[in-house]
Amino acid sequence: MPIWCMPDLRNVFSSTGCEQRDIRTRMTSPLHGTTLVLGGARSGKSSFAERLAAETGLVRHYIATGRAFDDEMRTRIDAHKTSRGELWTTHEEPFDLSGRLAAVDAVGCVVLVDCLTLWVTNLMLDERDIAAESERLVASLPALRASVIFVSNEVGLGIVPDNRMARDFRDHAGRLHQEIAAQARDVYFVAAGLPLKMKG
Repeated sequence: MPIWCMPDLRNVFSSTGCEQRDIRTRMTSPLHGTTLVLGGARSGKSSFAERLAAETGLVRHYIATGRAFDDEMRTRIDAHKTSRGELWTTHEEPFDLSGRLAAVDAVGCVVLVDCLTLWVTNLMLDERDIAAESERLVASLPALRASVIFVSNEVGLGIVPDNRMARDFRDHAGRLHQEIAAQARDVYFVAAGLPLKMKG
């Protein structure tokens, strides 16, 4: 079990010297469970998801699915990591999302996954079985003890793409969103920084 999360419902403690804290009230947080936050590029969805996580008062973990293929992407990743500050523990995981969630899962934690569409992209580029990986991820959600927030790009609002790979990407992402939304307690759609609650 991760040393930075508490092992039961009574106390939170870590090797960094955090004081013991009663979290019984935290477990009644409306965010407890799975939350899906959708939106377009630069819609404000990631900032909104980070605020949701911070408001829980739980120990924060951030699973980043993006990969730095060039210097520009590395600069973006570093800037995002710096802006989150020291209250987040960041994990980079481009492929085994369900495995990473299991590794950090614990009562008293909130895990933000940003984002699902980059994860789908990674699986496609690595020629992995996207349907099987998605099924494994969705099947793992009910057993998780941590609160989990998924961020993803809604890519199905435009015209039908003109090439096979783009159409496959849209279809994979759309199906994954539907499957996670079906299990999620809360689902939000964010546009222009404004969240619209769709479920919960």
